[in-house]
Amino acid sequence: MPTLGFPEARQCVLEKVCAARGVPRREEAALTCAAGRVLAEDVAADRDYPAVARSVRDGFAVRSADLPGELRVIGEVRAGEHFSASVGPGEAVEIMTGAPVPRGADAVVMVEHVRREGDRVRVDQTAEPGQFINPQGAEARAGTRLLAAGKRLDYTDIALLAAAGRATVPVYARPCVAVLATGDEIVPVTETPREYQIRNSNVYSLAAQVERAGGTPRILPVARDEFDHTRELVAQGLEADLLLLSGGVSAGKYDLVEQVLAEFGAEFFFDRVLIQPGQPLVFGRAAGKFFFGLPGNPSSTMVTFEIFARAAVELLGGQAEVRLPMPLAQLTRDFRHRPGLTRFLPASLSPDGADVSPVTWQGSGDVPALTRANAFLVTEPDRAEWKAGDLIRVLLK
Repeated sequence: MPTLGFPEARQCVLEKVCAARGVPRREEAALTCAAGRVLAEDVAADRDYPAVARSVRDGFAVRSADLPGELRVIGEVRAGEHFSASVGPGEAVEIMTGAPVPRGADAVVMVEHVRREGDRVRVDQTAEPGQFINPQGAEARAGTRLLAAGKRLDYTDIALLAAAGRATVPVYARPCVAVLATGDEIVPVTETPREYQIRNSNVYSLAAQVERAGGTPRILPVARDEFDHTRELVAQGLEADLLLLSGGVSAGKYDLVEQVLAEFGAEFFFDRVLIQPGQPLVFGRAAGKFFFGLPGNPSSTMVTFEIFARAAVELLGGQAEVRLPMPLAQLTRDFRHRPGLTRFLPASLSPDGADVSPVTWQGSGDVPALTRANAFLVTEPDRAEWKAGDLIRVLLK
């Protein structure tokens, strides 16, 4: 099986999942719980937005041709009201932000720029036609597409759906993601482990990551280092839309996962990626379902999910586009690493996102260090060192 670099491995995941995924089942979601869901059909504007020309300032609706000059105030219009008369030569209407612009007016002058005495206002400056007016249909015309199917809805989309009168919205069903830890050394979190055992933490961090990616996690019992037991649980996992296995994918004598998957006619797309942590990462398909064999060390599990498996969950959930933003930040101190691998190392990003510092850690099993970090440094495989002040990519947690 091939060993791939980081960009090639991610592209492999995207291409394979996109080519094979079907259309997820649809369901209806109330607007109050639609945030984070993936839209299942286009949403069109039910009318012009705005429906009428509106003022974007408090002030006076005027005819631009009358300025500069003195105008007679013939009334007032607030948001939610309609002004029935028309603005004629030498006239003005006091107007509030959001109110419909009266007929005849083609500009709004801010209240700060006028002098008023009784029913007269004096404007000493000119105004351009359209000044401080949001024209009818400027944001969207009736019937035009507001949101496209495949978009994961955020709070701005919820506002737009509400404005369009959509109390419910069709969304794709969340993909079911089976999470299976392997290894005789793993015990339940409620047990006191012996010195050679560890608690089953990976399935819970993976379940949290799956939910954040829009999936529904299904945690399976721990698979022991015994072929038949592992095979039984893998069979259960392949009933889900995606199977995530934690551990059992390296070259050890009792690492059985790849042997078991072969029993299900697995096609392996790669079994190693030139990254740290997470080199012995397996990606493939068995019984018509995609699977990832994630390394068992916590940092390896978390990182490989974020940069590979998360995209698969999002795509299987109907999301049209997936992203992996890695912005640049300025290093606060010198940094070195051995080239050859793309490394994802714990880091602390400043609150404004401008500066980043490496976090001291003791390797892929150091969970306390991961909790002290809020990002990962992303090193380039062909570069060995950075100086304080250099820019480096970061992956946010």
